[in-house]
Amino acid sequence: MGYEKHYGEEMSAERVQQVTMSKVYGWMTLALMASALAAIYTAGSETMLGLIFGSKIGFLGLMVAEVALVVYVSARLMRLSFGTAATLFGLYAVLNGITMSAILLAYSASTVYAAFFSTGLTFDVMSFVGYTTDRDLTGIGSFLMMALVGLIIGTLVNLFFHFTWMESLITYAGLFIFVGLTAYDTQKIKNALAYSEAAGLAVDTRKIALMGALNLYLDFVNLFLYILRLLGSRRS
Repeated sequence: MGYEKHYGEEMSAERVQQVTMSKVYGWMTLALMASALAAIYTAGSETMLGLIFGSKIGFLGLMVAEVALVVYVSARLMRLSFGTAATLFGLYAVLNGITMSAILLAYSASTVYAAFFSTGLTFDVMSFVGYTTDRDLTGIGSFLMMALVGLIIGTLVNLFFHFTWMESLITYAGLFIFVGLTAYDTQKIKNALAYSEAAGLAVDTRKIALMGALNLYLDFVNLFLYILRLLGSRRS
């Protein structure tokens, strides 16, 4: 089988899934740690805060770089060398952490902790559901992706009109979407491994793990942001 060259021994399909999924969660955890450390460092540095939030151009430039990087990595990860892909993923996690440093300034510490704990618990439950369920979540995933497009459009529209009712709708819709996407993306990773094994493809499972980690990292971060908005308690 194609997996032998990556693990050094022949392994069952189930064992390959278990090992690769452990790598997925490992990479995701490292990315979250990198983001958290970058956010804490930035929030505590007047120089960094001045560079990033001192002007709209600086913050906008960071946001554009972040979006461009994650789009590039998502589109080309399987074509890049593993080292390059891992480095770019780490860079994106750091940039995202720098951007999210604003959260530490806008919300109380107790709210951030509560949101993170709630996110971790929700993520664990939904990822477990996605990994263990026998139900095909493809249809649900397609619906959620369409809903995500609508959510993005609604968010952009509300930047100009500031409808209070729309802010609440966006928060609950975003929470619902990323709760579902967590289960869907987990199953998608599992299915990608199963398909490769069934087809006898010589795939680099390290890259599958990295791509899965990126998808679940994005789910976790967005889920955290919407739960944080739901809890509220901004600093006065």
